[in-house]
Amino acid sequence: MRLVDYLDKGASLDPGAPCLTTDGVSTSYAEVVDVSHAIADGLRRRGVGPGGKVAIISANDPRAFTCVLGISRAEAVWCPINPRNEAGENRELLDLFDCEAVIFQATFAPLVEKIRGDLPGVHSWIRLDDDVTSPSDLGWSDFVETDQPSTNPDPAPSSPDTLAMLVGTGGTTGRPKGVMLSQGNLETMTALTLMGYPVGERPVYLALAPLTHAAGVLCFPMLASGGEIVIMRAPDVHEFLALIERHRVTHTFLPPTLIYMVLAAEELDATDLGSLRCFWYGAAPMSAVRLEEAITRIGPVMAQIFGQTEAPMMIAMMPPADHVDKHGGVRRERLSAAGRPAPLVHVAILDGDDRPVPAGERGEICARSSLVMQGYYKDAAATAEALRGGWLHTGDIGFLDPDGFLHIVDRAKDMIITGGFNVYSTEVEQAISAHPSVQDCAVVGLPDDTWGERVVAVIQPAGGASVDAAELTAFVKARIGSVKAPKQIEVWDDLPRSKVGKVLKKDIKERLAP
Repeated sequence: MRLVDYLDKGASLDPGAPCLTTDGVSTSYAEVVDVSHAIADGLRRRGVGPGGKVAIISANDPRAFTCVLGISRAEAVWCPINPRNEAGENRELLDLFDCEAVIFQATFAPLVEKIRGDLPGVHSWIRLDDDVTSPSDLGWSDFVETDQPSTNPDPAPSSPDTLAMLVGTGGTTGRPKGVMLSQGNLETMTALTLMGYPVGERPVYLALAPLTHAAGVLCFPMLASGGEIVIMRAPDVHEFLALIERHRVTHTFLPPTLIYMVLAAEELDATDLGSLRCFWYGAAPMSAVRLEEAITRIGPVMAQIFGQTEAPMMIAMMPPADHVDKHGGVRRERLSAAGRPAPLVHVAILDGDDRPVPAGERGEICARSSLVMQGYYKDAAATAEALRGGWLHTGDIGFLDPDGFLHIVDRAKDMIITGGFNVYSTEVEQAISAHPSVQDCAVVGLPDDTWGERVVAVIQPAGGASVDAAELTAFVKARIGSVKAPKQIEVWDDLPRSKVGKVLKKDIKERLAP
């Protein structure tokens, strides 16, 4: 299925039902279908045909998301670009992806001005409004020409191998790579979502996190179910809670950092969250203590997803039912797990020579599935390395417990070797996060003349709390032992984060370097 086919499926259930809602204004499925046709026609008139690459530079916006569907209807390739990236990084991605057209929001016109001169391959710059300030830009009304009849033909049968998305890996560890996700990859992801989580009829999905990332691809199973997607233009946890109550939201997704902010919101306990069926979390490890708090205060609706850009979202799945026992009690022993390998995914734990490790031992998490990417765009060497032996090598270290639950203990590059012992940063972070004075934390290894590397913890205090380094060190030692306890504790007001909220340990190491 093409991405737009999920919209068409939802429209077939009830064309008059609300599809996209923002700022209290809803657009029906029939209206979104019509606009997606106009977008596809507009792209075709500008020479963007099947396989053409079209980038979108926009914050969360219903018109921008409709462009995703129009790009698919034109049988072109969606290239989501994070507008929070620096201009140079976005120029590099647009060049790498061979983009022909860029659709952008007025807010990011200054960014476009910085990069357009260095991108001769882009022949169309399309604004999401009509306030055209550059002769090179095409305003929205002229682009869609909605008074013209659609020239979009009936689609030919679609191949699962057809490229649907090109997604940048980020570039925090070097030059970014372009992950090629096919229609089959995204169909597998959608099928796993629908079979593994409580979706039900007419879901209402609240999108606060960036639609360029996980929050965006989770929209497709919602569309296929005829659901309503409520789009927040900017992150605001107070408005987030108000919208859940106002729109009777059933599904949402947030990374752990934002969930911690929700838990700190004064109005949380007074907000009616009874409509929620599934509150997804993922993209980074979550504190088991905070997760238990979320289950208690938000409800038994928390649901973990584990994947990566190269295998979107669903390598392992942990629906709400896996967090509690049959009596509704929290299964504490499972809260540090990432879930069971998804039904259409085969997971293996391999050693440094790509051989399976004995049951329960730690190694690299590797996956085989129709979920796994086609490869990296124009990078055969990186593709061969990532997919060697027929397995996607995730770069995550983990193990499978006797119940078949996958546990992630660290990124391979973040493991600390201190005094000859392997220390996994996420294990230390879990122990530190259990302390009530800690809002968030990050653990890194720094060079040490005695230990080789020393364990260093950077703490973001909970609101109004003070952190006693000696007391916190003793607290951690009591849980995981002295070898793993931090030998240095720093307290910062906030942690450096990527554009999607992931903690940047590379930046922490650079700041702490002597």
